[in-house]
Amino acid sequence: MILYDAARCPYCARVRIVLAEKGLGYETVEIDLSDRPAWLYAKNPSGRVPVLEEDGGFVLPESPVIMEYLDERFPEPPLWPADPAERAFGRLWLDRFAVRLGDDYYALRRDEPSQLDERLRDLDAALEAHPFLGGREYGLADIAYVPWILRARANLAVDLEPYQALSAWLERLSERPAIAAELEVLAIR
Repeated sequence: MILYDAARCPYCARVRIVLAEKGLGYETVEIDLSDRPAWLYAKNPSGRVPVLEEDGGFVLPESPVIMEYLDERFPEPPLWPADPAERAFGRLWLDRFAVRLGDDYYALRRDEPSQLDERLRDLDAALEAHPFLGGREYGLADIAYVPWILRARANLAVDLEPYQALSAWLERLSERPAIAAELEVLAIR
């Protein structure tokens, strides 16, 4: 398995976390996001990473699709809750990522007007109701959001202290080896 990756990319972080949670080995091909190779567009016409490639020429772009694929292809440990309602709730978090966090994170990064504080308040409120974004169990919904929360704190100096439930969630997640590895990636960038 090959992962076309960029260490600084939170979308790639999602896939790295899933691969680590599943205990899957893979080869990394680091992509310079400032100078994307022309051949990358043959693997993903948008030129974006991550892209996962398996033996036999199976190539899959887009982090949400790769995450779901890996969870189905390698079902242990499962990264969706067993409860269908919680799985559906988790999938809503993935589907609404842009409006629930992504758009405002990137606006702040570009020094544009951002309502990231409001988004973090919303995440905090959701995590007051349930220990994880999908409900009672850690899974793909949490993995989908944590790279941005880590980067907001590390790269944009966003203070998470006012968000107690969000901070507790991040602390719980940071104890997981897959998330701890992402913290190391951020530390060496």
